[in-house]
Amino acid sequence: MSERTYLDHNATAPVRPEASHALLEALGAAGNGSSIHGEGRSARARIEAARTEVGALVGVDPRGVIFTSCGTEADALALTPDYQRGSEQIRCDVLLTSAVEHAGVLRGHRFPADRVEILPVDPRGRLDVDALHEALARHAGEGRRALVSLMLANNETGVIQPVADVARRAHLHGAMVHTDAVQAAGRIAIDAKALGVDLLSMSAHKIGGAPGAGALVAVEPDLRPAPIFAGGAQERGRRAGSENVPAIVAFGAAAAAARRDLAVDVERIAVLRDRLETALRCEFPELVLLVGDVDRLPNTSCLALPGVTAETFVIALDLAGVAVSAGAACSSGKVGPSHVLAAMGVPERIARSAIRLSFGWSSGEEDVDRALGAFRRVLPGLMRRARAA
Repeated sequence: MSERTYLDHNATAPVRPEASHALLEALGAAGNGSSIHGEGRSARARIEAARTEVGALVGVDPRGVIFTSCGTEADALALTPDYQRGSEQIRCDVLLTSAVEHAGVLRGHRFPADRVEILPVDPRGRLDVDALHEALARHAGEGRRALVSLMLANNETGVIQPVADVARRAHLHGAMVHTDAVQAAGRIAIDAKALGVDLLSMSAHKIGGAPGAGALVAVEPDLRPAPIFAGGAQERGRRAGSENVPAIVAFGAAAAAARRDLAVDVERIAVLRDRLETALRCEFPELVLLVGDVDRLPNTSCLALPGVTAETFVIALDLAGVAVSAGAACSSGKVGPSHVLAAMGVPERIARSAIRLSFGWSSGEEDVDRALGAFRRVLPGLMRRARAA
């Protein structure tokens, strides 16, 4: 098979060499991080070194980093009505979230369905801040504390949400704030303290780590969400179960590499994406670029060819050697249009044809060249099909 082009980093990024090396080294070492013998102490030291690197990527005290199995588990750990800060018990009565969140967040995790309020977004996919303000005031006025969960950047469109403004408004009403930064971490600079959030979710495999590790970050290290399940005292009693040392160590290595290269990669990857978008829009005016006029991740494009289903578009590009996706990877197999685009009010004919292209740390100019070649080969036939439909 000829060389392929991978443009699906938002689904999962290729493992970075640094992470691969760290993973293999950890796999070759014995020891449970909870054991007190030499091997156990060595495993613990590797976990804590990774914790420091993961915390540094988002500008927080490593003591606030809680390792999980993935980003979805990190969200599940965050979305609980019950927290403890020191000796203070904190009870959140309602979850406020946006209509474009990850499917797990929309389901509320540990909040009952009747305690989850989904707020609208504008046509560009950004939270309707006035609707949030009204909801916060209403719940506070009726004696309810809210937990607000708003993703930092959308996985399908790349749109960046006004998290800092939301956090400021939420705290004025006594609410707590969680942000799902799974797509944003390692792709834009993040200072969780400056954002003003209480909790932040991350995932290793989105930044070039190995699958099997994620993290929930408490900006104040003494903030403790109620554990999901009972067990041992791992992660300072916040997440029971033996730590996945190899995946955690690889997570730390990927976080260190992402932080080291961030400033250069943000600019380099944006140039690649913009070059591809500009060429495609010039050559194929039938293509629709969604949310091209709003602040978004530098690596993400959302394109549509009205009249051609996204599945057909993805398969045609795959056969031409280019890997892209139709919406979120975790929603694969869906028949209907993206809930994200539906919430934005995108017409169904366009939403059903939308695909996502996402660059990353391993992308280069040759990927743009090969992708353009693939589009030039497949788009004329797809457009003929669309006109005939």
